[in-house]
Amino acid sequence: MDSLTIQSSSGQYSVHVGTKIRHNLAALLEKNYQQIMIITDSSVAELYLEDIIESLSGGSEIFTTVIPAGEQSKSKDVYFDLITDCLEANLDRHSLIIALGGGVVGDLAGFVAATYMRGIDYVQVPTTILAHDSSVGGKVAINHPEGKNMIGSFYPPSGVIYDVETLYTLPESEIRSGYAEIVKHGLISDEIYFLDVVDNASVFKLSDTMLMDHIRKGIAVKAEIVQQDEKETGIRQFLNFGHTLGHALEAELGYGKITHGEAVAVGMLFAIRVSEHVYAIELPYDRLLKWLEYNRYPLQFKDIDIPSIIHRMKKDKKARDKTVQMVLLKGIGKPSVEKIADNDLEKLLIRFFNQNAEL
Repeated sequence: MDSLTIQSSSGQYSVHVGTKIRHNLAALLEKNYQQIMIITDSSVAELYLEDIIESLSGGSEIFTTVIPAGEQSKSKDVYFDLITDCLEANLDRHSLIIALGGGVVGDLAGFVAATYMRGIDYVQVPTTILAHDSSVGGKVAINHPEGKNMIGSFYPPSGVIYDVETLYTLPESEIRSGYAEIVKHGLISDEIYFLDVVDNASVFKLSDTMLMDHIRKGIAVKAEIVQQDEKETGIRQFLNFGHTLGHALEAELGYGKITHGEAVAVGMLFAIRVSEHVYAIELPYDRLLKWLEYNRYPLQFKDIDIPSIIHRMKKDKKARDKTVQMVLLKGIGKPSVEKIADNDLEKLLIRFFNQNAEL
């Protein structure tokens, strides 16, 4: 098992990464809790909920609640139902919430923990590759029909317990989703890391050692940035590389039509094209495109409403004065934030989507 300590404004918490560590969950918690609520989804519950309950058997009173799997559950209605579940279980300020699942469960359960009785402890137990990113850093949120993660907070977990054995039951779409964020971490931090990922062609045939290595490196990249800028006033924005268009595309297509990471993959391609335009440089667009195609990422979208996409991009949290700001690359490992004028953005989007429609 590997462990990493992350410093936050409210203290510090540990990230544990290993195999089969879900069976030893109680020993990895920082303190004892009389009441524990496990929040998970319908897909994960069938696979791992009993393991978690058994690992906590002892002095704690255990409650469980299962939400429908999918991005659609990051809604005000599901959030309110979870708050009701906590009240009906009589959780108090000394109780614990365990978020067992991927990014949707982590974001949603974390937001419940942040707002229930003005904040109680929660622990992330990720079960997807994507959650190597979302479980670290303390961003919690639900979606609004007008935009992703528009209702949320910064609320660090009390710990992250990442059993990589749970990754072997993921469907292909979730593997693609998670590996998009791993590629993102490579692009904003280190060329060797980026090339190590894309040169290993298929994300469906990686060895245990390679998978663990990629995940550890991704967590380390995020941890270093988050510790310097917890509340996203500066360099933490770099973690949003690919997300400005990605989030807009998710909302435009309808949440759940493609995964978060698949949308971010498209957003990264676009951000690279914009970077090449703004900085008059050449970046590894074709190399990334080839890797995405090989791994069957959805890249072709017909009849995209460009004005609607721009409208949604302007709702991005980096936007200022109704102008889109994007994380771009001056080179691999050299991210920067730039304002993009509406005229340029429209032309670049039209060219980008027309080009991808012809793939």
